Amino acid sequence: MKFINFAIIKFSAFLTVGILTAYYFPQLKTYPLPTLLSCFIVLLITWQIAKRKLIQTIYFGLTTYVCFFVIGLVNYQLRQPSQHPNHYFNTYSTNQTSSSETNRIQLNIAEVLKADNYNDKYIGLVTAIDGQKKHSKLLLSVTKDTCWARFTVDDQLLISSSISSIAKPKNPHQFNYNEYMKSMGVFGQLRIQNGAILAHNHQTRTLKGYAEKIRSRLIASLKRSGLKQEERVIVQALILGERREISGETKSQYAAAGAIHLLAVSGLHVGIVFMLFRFLFAPLDAGKTGRIIKALLIILLLYGFALLTGLSPSVIRAATMFSLFIFADLINRRTDSINTLFISYFGLLLINPTWLFQIGFQLSYLAVFFILWIQPKLYGYFNPKNYFLKLFWGITTVSIAAQLGVFPLSLYYFHQFPGLFLFTNLVVLPLISLILIGGIIFILLSILESLPPWFIQSYSEVIRNLNHFIAWTADQENFLFKDITFSGWQVLSTYVILISLAMLWKKISYPRIILVLGCFALFFGQLLIEKRNNAANETIIFHKNRLSLLANKQKTHLQIFSSDTSASFRSAYPIKSYYTAVGATSFSEEILPKAFRYKNKTIIVLDSLGVYPKSKHIEIVFLTYSPKVNLERLIDSLKPELIVADGSNYHSFVARWEKTCNEKKLPFHHTGAKGALIFE
Repeated sequence: MKFINFAIIKFSAFLTVGILTAYYFPQLKTYPLPTLLSCFIVLLITWQIAKRKLIQTIYFGLTTYVCFFVIGLVNYQLRQPSQHPNHYFNTYSTNQTSSSETNRIQLNIAEVLKADNYNDKYIGLVTAIDGQKKHSKLLLSVTKDTCWARFTVDDQLLISSSISSIAKPKNPHQFNYNEYMKSMGVFGQLRIQNGAILAHNHQTRTLKGYAEKIRSRLIASLKRSGLKQEERVIVQALILGERREISGETKSQYAAAGAIHLLAVSGLHVGIVFMLFRFLFAPLDAGKTGRIIKALLIILLLYGFALLTGLSPSVIRAATMFSLFIFADLINRRTDSINTLFISYFGLLLINPTWLFQIGFQLSYLAVFFILWIQPKLYGYFNPKNYFLKLFWGITTVSIAAQLGVFPLSLYYFHQFPGLFLFTNLVVLPLISLILIGGIIFILLSILESLPPWFIQSYSEVIRNLNHFIAWTADQENFLFKDITFSGWQVLSTYVILISLAMLWKKISYPRIILVLGCFALFFGQLLIEKRNNAANETIIFHKNRLSLLANKQKTHLQIFSSDTSASFRSAYPIKSYYTAVGATSFSEEILPKAFRYKNKTIIVLDSLGVYPKSKHIEIVFLTYSPKVNLERLIDSLKPELIVADGSNYHSFVARWEKTCNEKKLPFHHTGAKGALIFE
């Protein structure tokens, strides 16, 4: 299959490069409308010249590719606040983590997020600030209060608060929630208590609001059905896309078993629903009018299902692909699956280029691409006649192809690989259609309050056994490979290797052999460079609330120092992600010393006792656990080059110390404000 010749794939590639260029080079400024207009004028001129020539030159093709590159670049830039005069970001500064300026902010709840231990979280669509019309998104964090019910989509709020920035990670190699929210178009936040809410009104106005209302009613009916919470939350996730009630332990078990995709409504679920709709509406195939009605009904129901389950990128991708298949079938035109995949990819990135940076979008398209590209040839090596053997072989080849497509990104994002993914899929995938269709019937009967007790018990037993199987598989720790260091460059070079190997597998030739060897050389060269970089020594003072934590990295050994000897920090925040990212292979834990040296600099640790040497010259003073010390006198006595305070200190003490250092014109580093301090 020479799908690489399809124009849509090349256009999609250049569109993607344009989006990535705009993302990684934000300083690259363009004038969107004049740029696009100029691009299209040049394209039109080159097309007029090209159509008059019998032998074509490369100029029209190059101009076309440049045009799609510019479309990707400009389309992403148009989503940035600087392109919207009424965006709050252009008027109200959020460069500081907090502000004393209080504004009256009107917003509508656009999405309900998963709550943390202390706050309910939402994405709010701002409509006005201090009476001036504004159009933008904010992250809304509301302190939990038993007297208040949670808000829902389309709730209208009037809030008195200040807009602040979303905190960046305080420690290296931590999840960057700030960047994640930016990928969703959210650039600031409101952190409030219920007392800051001046007015609250609910009036459903949007399709998403109606879908949320329907989903809430379906969940309420499930709660009345008699299902236990452990089974109910799985049904909610499988069918309604509601994952907020799933515990972290359950998510970890499904991830370790290689079945985390079951907890998110994805292309697999949409495919099953699509087949169900085709079966139900089969009688409409009798005539042309019936086929048109059937096609329209299925497309509407697919997008209705996508809307009901939260409009995740993977669901939209699947609904778009199946809609294209339906349309092609309706006009009796053959369509190539890979071509259809890239048409949906191209269209969705035109609608929202920021989807490119969402994990679900990336994993969904890569999995489907490798299934469509690799699985048919892999399946052709064995052609069993027995139905069950054919089903077994089909699941095996699909699972291997999908895993090949997603494992580099999975290692990069999650740093683990489920060795039993194939075993899990062979057991679970044959049952997932039964579970999903049974769940739809279960919900419908629960709405009608006509659930037979035997059906409740039987379905509950199926979900319970599924959870037990996943938990048992996750417990096989010898088959779960964790803490794998994998960088972005390794992801890129791994995909280059996979694609080159697949090309060689489909057709063996000398140039392709050279290409494969070159790709492996690139990969191993990258490994050597990163190994050399990771071998550098460094000492780091981490930020952690109410605790002092320091680490010293010597090549691949990590020495952890803490004032708390009763706990192990190897697998805890923030050491775990740092340990994995720097490629450490061994560690030790010791008590935090009173003084130590690093590259000819003496660092003393001043704890709550506040005792320090009187005459010795010290380069760095590390303040922990709020020592009651006269800092001005200490500075005059020790003449340090730097004062450091970590997260174990009271904020009032830190503010006083910072003021003293400013008066003394001495550098002061607070990990709570500036993040971890690294000595390289």
